[in-house]
Amino acid sequence: MTRASVPPETLTALARTRPTPAGTEALRAAVHARRMLLFKALLVRVEREHAHLPHPVRRGFEDDWALLERAERTDAGAVREVLDYPTTGAWLTEALAAPAGPEFEAHLAHLTGVAVVAAARAGCSATGTLRVPSGLLGLPGLGVLRCPSGRARVGGRDGRLRLVEAAGQGAVDLPRGGTRARDGTGDGTRDRAGRGSGWSALYALPGSTAVLDDLDPYRVPHPGIGPTAVPAADRAHTDHPAWAGRWRRARALLSATDRGRILETDALVHALVPLAAAGRAGGVPTGATVRSAPGAVLTQLPADAAELAETLVHETHHTKLAALDDSVPLCRPGGTLHRVAWRPDPRPASAVLQGTYAHLALLDLWWRGQRASAAPATWRQRAAERYGRYREQVGEALSVLRGSDELTCTGRHFVQEMHRHHADLGTVVRNST
Repeated sequence: MTRASVPPETLTALARTRPTPAGTEALRAAVHARRMLLFKALLVRVEREHAHLPHPVRRGFEDDWALLERAERTDAGAVREVLDYPTTGAWLTEALAAPAGPEFEAHLAHLTGVAVVAAARAGCSATGTLRVPSGLLGLPGLGVLRCPSGRARVGGRDGRLRLVEAAGQGAVDLPRGGTRARDGTGDGTRDRAGRGSGWSALYALPGSTAVLDDLDPYRVPHPGIGPTAVPAADRAHTDHPAWAGRWRRARALLSATDRGRILETDALVHALVPLAAAGRAGGVPTGATVRSAPGAVLTQLPADAAELAETLVHETHHTKLAALDDSVPLCRPGGTLHRVAWRPDPRPASAVLQGTYAHLALLDLWWRGQRASAAPATWRQRAAERYGRYREQVGEALSVLRGSDELTCTGRHFVQEMHRHHADLGTVVRNST
C-alpha cells in the first residue's frame, strides 16, 4: 500500500486532538486505503489456494467478487460505505489469519453479504441463488437474514434488490444509495422492508447515521474484549431504548461542549457495539476499539450520558491514531515497557502513545466542558473534577514519550505538538481563574 501523505498542518491539528475537516478526511482516506489492501490480500490468497478450494466455495467467491466489482464500477462512492464499514475490516482480518481449510472457507462465505449490500447501494441488478453455509447471512450495516436452508434467493423488486430465504423464513428489500433499511428514528423500530422471523434489522441511533450493531457475526473478535474476554451482548439482552436515550443525551452534551466533537463523532463513528454487562463491577473496561474495525465503538451500556460522551471521544481517538499510524508510522518496534497512571500493567511506547493521545483528547473535552455555559451544571462539575485529576497524569505520560527513542521523526513531532497542547490548556486555565 502506498502510504498517504498527511500535510504538516493537518498532522499538527491531529496531534492537538482538535477536529478539522482536513484531518477527518485524511483519516477516512487512510482507513479506505488499508481496507483496499486487505481486499487485495484476500484475492491473492484465494488465487494462491484456488486448486485446493472445494468447487462450490471457489465458484461462490468468484461470483461474489464479480458482483462486487460490477457494483464498484457503477457507483464507487456508494460501495465504499459498505467496504469501509467497521465489521468488514474485522472479517477481512479474521479471514486472512485463518488456517487453510474449512475455517478459511467458512470466512470466505461472508463476502456474499458484503457483495449483495454493495450491489444494492450501487443500484446494480443481481439474480440467482446464494450459498449461506453458516445459516446466517450478515449484511454489513443493515442486519442479518437467518437462512436455515443454507440458501437465499436474490432478485429485483421495484428498483431494489430483494433477498428471500430459500424456505420462505424471511425476506428483506435492500436500500439503494445512502439510505438504510431502517427508519432512522432510533426508537427501536425494525425495518419495515423486511418480513418473517428470519430477518433482523440493526437499530438506528438517533440524530446520526450510526447504528447499534448487536447482530453482525464479526462485531467482537473471538474470544472477547480485554483480559476477561468480555463477549458481545446478545440482542435479547440489549436494552435498545436505554442505548438510544444515552446516545441522544451524549450527543447533546458533546454538542453543548464542543460542536467540532459532535461533527467528528458523526464522521468517524459508524457503529456502537454493545458488550455483555457481566464483569463490569470487577473492573472490566467499558469501552474498546479494535484496530481492524475502525469506526466501531465497543462498550458496555454506559452508566449515563456523560460516560458515553467520554467513551465516544476516548475511543474515537484510538481510531484516529491507529488510522494515522497506518499512513504515517509514529513508533518503531521496541522492547522497553513503561508505566502510566491509568493502567496497572507496563506498556510499550506505542500503547503509551495510544493511551496518552486518548486522554489528551479527554482533557481537551473536560477543559471546554467546565466552561460550557449551555451544558448542565452536573456535566460542568464532572468535567472540572476529571480535568484536575488527569492533567498531571497525562503530563507524566508525555514526559515518558518525549524521552523515548522508539518514536519516528514524525512521531517525535507529533508528541511535541501533543505536549504543546497540554501546556496550552494549563496556561489558559491559569489565566482564566
